[in-house]
Amino acid sequence: MPEATGPADHPAGPAGPAQSADHPAGAAAWRVRLPHTTAAVPIARALIRAALNDIDPGAASLPDGDTAELLTAELVANAVEHTAGRGPIELVVELFAAPGGCQIEVHDSEPARAGALVCPAPGAEVDPWQEHGRGLLLIRALSSDCGHRPTAHGKAVWFTLPGIPAQRRRQEP
Repeated sequence: MPEATGPADHPAGPAGPAQSADHPAGAAAWRVRLPHTTAAVPIARALIRAALNDIDPGAASLPDGDTAELLTAELVANAVEHTAGRGPIELVVELFAAPGGCQIEVHDSEPARAGALVCPAPGAEVDPWQEHGRGLLLIRALSSDCGHRPTAHGKAVWFTLPGIPAQRRRQEP
C-alpha cells in the first residue's frame, strides 16, 4: 500500500492533501511513496485520477486528467525501469487553485539527470525507430513546462499542466 505524507514527510493520510507555506492558499499537495515495481504505474495513474477528481467541479479551469495520467505513468515507468531497486519512488502532486493547473513530480534514487527532457540541439532529428525515449518526448510535447532537479536522495523529474477552462454543463430542463 502506498504511504502518503505531507511536506517534510508529515503524515497526510492515505489520500489526503497536505498544505504548507510553500503552497499558496487554495493549493493542495500530496506526496505518496510507491513501490519500486511495475505495480507503481497503475497505482500512480489511479492516484492522479483521484486527486484530479477531488478538484471542485465548479472550478473555472482544470488540468486535463488524461494527459496528467499519461505523463505520470511515463515518469513512474521510467523511474522503475532506469533506477536500481533502492527505496521507494515518490509521487508528488500539487494542484494550483489559480490558474487551475497542476505540477507532478516523480522522485527516484538515481542522481543521473533525465537527459531526454533537455531540448535536442537545433536541427537534431528524432529517430522514429528508437525504442526508448518516447515517453520523455511526450512529456516535452504535452506539458506546459518540464524538467528535473537534484534532490538529497537522487532526482526529481517534473512537469506542469495548465488549467483548461471548464466546460459548461448543459442545464437539464
